Amino acid sequence: MGGAFWYFMPGSGFSTRGAAPAAATHAAPPAAAAAAATESPGGASAAASEALLVQGKVDDLLEKARLAMHERRYTEPAGDNALLYYRSAIAQDPHNGEALDGLSRVAGVLAGRVEDAISSGHLDEAALTLAGFKSAAPNDLRSGPLEQRLSSAQMSKALTDGNFERAAALLRQAQQSGSSAPDQIARWRSDLARRQEEARVQRLAGLIADRIRDGKLTDAEDSAKIYLQQLESSAASSASTQRAVHDLSAAYLKKARDAAIAGNSTEQERWLNEARGLGMKPADIGVLQRELAGARQKAVQADAERALRLARAALREGRLTDPGEGSAASYLSQLQSSDPANAALPDLGRELAARLLERARAAVLAGKSADADLAQAKRWGADPKDVQAVQQLGAPVARATVDTASLASSLKRLRASPPDYPPSALTQRISGNVTLEFTVSTSGEPRDVHVVEATPPGIFDQAAINAVKHWRYAPLLVNGAAMEVPVRTRMRFELPN
Repeated sequence: MGGAFWYFMPGSGFSTRGAAPAAATHAAPPAAAAAAATESPGGASAAASEALLVQGKVDDLLEKARLAMHERRYTEPAGDNALLYYRSAIAQDPHNGEALDGLSRVAGVLAGRVEDAISSGHLDEAALTLAGFKSAAPNDLRSGPLEQRLSSAQMSKALTDGNFERAAALLRQAQQSGSSAPDQIARWRSDLARRQEEARVQRLAGLIADRIRDGKLTDAEDSAKIYLQQLESSAASSASTQRAVHDLSAAYLKKARDAAIAGNSTEQERWLNEARGLGMKPADIGVLQRELAGARQKAVQADAERALRLARAALREGRLTDPGEGSAASYLSQLQSSDPANAALPDLGRELAARLLERARAAVLAGKSADADLAQAKRWGADPKDVQAVQQLGAPVARATVDTASLASSLKRLRASPPDYPPSALTQRISGNVTLEFTVSTSGEPRDVHVVEATPPGIFDQAAINAVKHWRYAPLLVNGAAMEVPVRTRMRFELPN
């Protein structure tokens, strides 16, 4: 009795003794069968299933099939299921009624499972089950509709997932197999082309949005402008294209507005031209230019108010000419450059001139040079008679001491830093010159650096002052004593042709 066992059929009223399932004679590997089933609905897996049979007596095979049906082992596990046993029985007795009926019942169950798997989106499972169905009922009329429904579901999923390679493979497969109607294949081909174009449009729209966010608006190969041109070439009327045109136009206009506020007319016109290239109407450009002019005026007014506020504070605190960038003279120079018609400028200039005359008078009476303060006082509107009066206070001293002004040519400059060309002047290709006066101290350092004359005014002043402050001289000795020496120099700002 070794190796034998009993099957008990509930409700049958009897038990039957059977042999253990024999080994498969031509079994295909399950993994290979599954892969083939997902690639072709019911194709290679059906062939693999048909090659799988077990040996044994027909009655034994039918008994095992009954038990498998009762336990709902219709196609699983491999090597011990109803489909296998019914098919193995028919291989020996092709007209066996019970086996044929069993296969029909298995096919009915599998057809329902295929429908359920497709409805629930388990398409790989549906493909495997369909392969089993076709093995159980190769001539069943339900095979065609099930295959068509599975193919449609697979195509829909591939398109929804954006898996266009998979969709193209399914389309080729349907064409080669002839399992789908020509009009259905045509619809799939159209859907695939449409989805591919939609994906391309979305990709380009995303690149445009990213480049706008990163500020890469017009760079040569990787810019929002380049990607928009590609998008317009294939989908000019799409909503994504129109939205991208709107967003890029807005980015151009923001650049134009920023340039206008900064007073850079060249950059402003450049970005307006880019906006024109995207179809912005001349009338709208005109409206925008008026808005930009207003914004520029507001910015100038804000800068003027700030310069006035800082100049008044510097006057209160006695910062008349030093430090260079934080003095009353520097703030008034900024105001003179940005808003020369400002109503407060003359009064503040006269106040600065009066304070400089007071300081110059004290310096002359102390036997010190006051040339720098007197020059600045003249620049800011001091009465020439008042300036001359201060100068005359020092006349007797000047005759009794060394004429230091004549010693300027004897100075030896140890370090000279060239001036930085102002970016705004560089952009607009403006040239000019600045005449400065300063005093070389006994340690060789320039102090009281100020502008005497500038053409055009206010453009290169600060750059010239900053450069001179970094110069260093060898102290000038007269009779063994270091002397302070007034210096006048002219600095030229010129662009190469």
